Amino acid sequence: MKFPSKVTPYKESIIAKFPLILTHLEKVDMDPALLYKKVKNKVDDIREYMEILDCLYALNKIELKEEVLHYVD
Repeated sequence: MKFPSKVTPYKESIIAKFPLILTHLEKVDMDPALLYKKVKNKVDDIREYMEILDCLYALNKIELKEEVLHYVD
């Protein structure tokens, strides 16, 4: 996981990519595969995408209901 540090600038960290995922989910709920297709050119790989989803889930910003990602206010 790339968190901001002296070595990793904020723009290259996964925290900088949280809004990318959240802006899509604020508009409409999506399944993880469809969301990945929409953001795959803006994330490094599937591993980074999953790390972003893990962090957002741990922060209670998203939840998974019936195999669909849902934005939590």
